[in-house]
Amino acid sequence: MTDPIADFLTRIRNAIHAAHESVEIPSSKLKVEMARILKEQGYIDGFDVEGPNADHPGEIIRLRLKYTDSRQSAITGLERVSRPGQRHYVPASKIPKVQGGMGTAIVSTSRGVMTGHEARRAGVGGEVVAKVW
Repeated sequence: MTDPIADFLTRIRNAIHAAHESVEIPSSKLKVEMARILKEQGYIDGFDVEGPNADHPGEIIRLRLKYTDSRQSAITGLERVSRPGQRHYVPASKIPKVQGGMGTAIVSTSRGVMTGHEARRAGVGGEVVAKVW
């Protein structure tokens, strides 16, 4: 696999289209931080990091997806911005506003992974990893 973050987003997107309650994703520090942001922003119900077992040789993240009473997902769209072949770095003043401020940009900064709002407030730029709305 050449782009684990794109795989992370695609697994979430596919699970939403299939109306699954949860999805399992191979774990990494960046993916755990992205899951934390998705939970804090209210896009998912929660997540657990599970250690290796007989079924999975490495750690996995189990995301619990969030739906409305009419089975509409809390996540309308996910988009990978910075890719391995074309990284997208921005200063704090150029961090994109997703859906006019209604969505969330996930930014990897020198101070850790944070939302676009937090990065703008802290005055730090970085790599725009993904957009969620």
